[in-house]
Amino acid sequence: MKEEYELVEHIYKDASMGAYTITKLLDDLKEKDNKIKGYAEEILQQYEDFSHEAKGQLKENNIPPMEEGIITKMMSSMGISKEVKADNSDTAIADLLIKGISMGSIEMEKKISAYKDQVDKEHLKLAKKFLKFQEKAIEELKKYL
Repeated sequence: MKEEYELVEHIYKDASMGAYTITKLLDDLKEKDNKIKGYAEEILQQYEDFSHEAKGQLKENNIPPMEEGIITKMMSSMGISKEVKADNSDTAIADLLIKGISMGSIEMEKKISAYKDQVDKEHLKLAKKFLKFQEKAIEELKKYL
């Protein structure tokens, strides 16, 4: 893959994985009465929007979007199910989401720093917008702690 698209590829993979894991989380919480579910659905929608936008930018440039591997997804699903079974309180769910989103935002910061001089302004703008979304989500989730 061309270096100038690695930033968008990262956004696509991270947003797609975020959408996948939150969908799994919401599925595990389906029968539960958690207040955090509404905000988790908002985060899911944002991840889906970023995934769609990044995928579109990749396709416009004839770059096939790469998905996370099945093993990564299975490990994530198992971890979420285990955590929800152990403690499904809003505090525990917020903590789980904050940890996951924080890992993504740290990686996004690294990617922005590494590629800021090599990528198209549109791609950099999307990356910064994605990072800002992640940071805002973390701050909102702290209200549930």
